[in-house]
Amino acid sequence: MRLTKQTIALLSLPPGKTEFVAWDDALPGFGVRLREGRRASYFAQFRVNGRTQKKSLGYVGVTTLEEARNAARDLLHAARHGHNPKLAKAEARAKAALTVDALTNRYLKHAQTRLKPRSFKEVERHLRKHWEPLQALPAANLKRADVAARLQEIALTSGPTASNRARAALSAMFAWAVANGLSEQNPIIGTIRVADEVSRDHVLKDDELAAIWNACRDDDYGHIVRILLLTGQRRDEVGAMAWDELDLTLGLWIIPKARTKNGLEHEVPLSAPAVAILRGRARADRKLSFGTGSGGFSGWSASKKRLDARISKTAATVRPWRLHDLRRTMATRMADELRVLPHVVEAILNHRSGVVSGVAAIYNRASYSTEKREALERWATYIDSVLER
Repeated sequence: MRLTKQTIALLSLPPGKTEFVAWDDALPGFGVRLREGRRASYFAQFRVNGRTQKKSLGYVGVTTLEEARNAARDLLHAARHGHNPKLAKAEARAKAALTVDALTNRYLKHAQTRLKPRSFKEVERHLRKHWEPLQALPAANLKRADVAARLQEIALTSGPTASNRARAALSAMFAWAVANGLSEQNPIIGTIRVADEVSRDHVLKDDELAAIWNACRDDDYGHIVRILLLTGQRRDEVGAMAWDELDLTLGLWIIPKARTKNGLEHEVPLSAPAVAILRGRARADRKLSFGTGSGGFSGWSASKKRLDARISKTAATVRPWRLHDLRRTMATRMADELRVLPHVVEAILNHRSGVVSGVAAIYNRASYSTEKREALERWATYIDSVLER
């Protein structure tokens, strides 16, 4: 029969039957199903990959006949072309349920098996921290405008480098999602880097060093910046410096292998100015030299902005810079101005390089203590001369 409002209204279960189907002659595969104790409902029946499947289209009296017939027509057309309507809906629901947070969890499980531990931690930090405001959104609905706006926010709060790194991490995650059928598009495509980063080969001039040093206050961050310049060590190594790593009588700082980038214990001779800074900070009730928490100093971005603001109020001209430039500047000046031998500079920086390698590296490691101390004392004298100009 052709299903109409009138014919449907006249339908009833045959005697002794608990279920009955009335097919629509006008649209094969579309029908109304009657079941004992339940409301009549529209449905479509189709075959995909040799299997017969049914899809409910709503209750009679709630869904109109026209709505049900149109939905059935679309489903049957899709099935004839090899598409599974039920699977498509399930996939759509799954994609809607896959939030940015859930996608991040899945991607990080993958990335952890592919990336080195340090690189993985960086990627995880950028995805967790910088994209946290968007984590609750369905990944499939994340728009380019959402991403672009957030990149601007990250640049303002954490700087252009953080924004660019966060952009790269999210782009890699969505590229993986697209490749694995978890997303139809990468919302990063079409966005731009919000700003250029400070060049990685940036070496500070002497007047810039003086301006930075003089703008430092006698607080945690000011002391950290000066220690970074005097020792050439990494930001996080200084920021989490523990008192039990220091022997101020000998003027020696031993960074345990658990805190170095290359996993090797590192001896850093401390020049007289560095010792003086640390002696003025010594407190018996604190395990770490800087910061108040268990992880050492925090608040890097805000402190850097305040330091830059103080510098800008002086007559000095300082190009955009970052803390790592202090380490690079020390190494460059030692080599160019003080004529410190390359392997000694490398030893101070705790670099593994081709300057000394293999068995020679093992036998030579301890022999550079004197050379490192002499070089760092000469560097402290150089800084002092810069400040007196």
